Amino acid sequence: MSLEEEENAAELKIGDEFLKAKCLMNSEVSLILEHKYEQIQQMSDDPSNQVSQVFEKSLQYVKRFSRYKNPDAVRQVREILSRYQLAEFELCVLGNLCPETVEEAIAMVPSIKNRGRMLDEEAIEKMLNDLSLIKKFE
Repeated sequence: MSLEEEENAAELKIGDEFLKAKCLMNSEVSLILEHKYEQIQQMSDDPSNQVSQVFEKSLQYVKRFSRYKNPDAVRQVREILSRYQLAEFELCVLGNLCPETVEEAIAMVPSIKNRGRMLDEEAIEKMLNDLSLIKKFE
């Protein structure tokens, strides 16, 4: 198999290491970094517990691009997307980008339509509706 075929995300050919890796949505990373930041601030008497610039920039980035802020909403998003037998990569792309239509979802993650799953357009529509309800009531 050529390198181009191995790295075709549209067909979920992204390498075994990446397929097996646990991916996190920006919202999940934001919650983790915020928790760590709070821990560091509680120990702020010690000057060696300063937050690095990279940490601060990373936290700012994930906070800015997190679609869900509430920890319960973040958990619900992962639960909903997990029901559809998505690969971690697909789950995180959909959770991060929050497409509003089936066409947008397929354009962002073409592999949701190409893999031999039972994800027809109705199932994708239901998944997107469930996600929009979480966002609406967050």
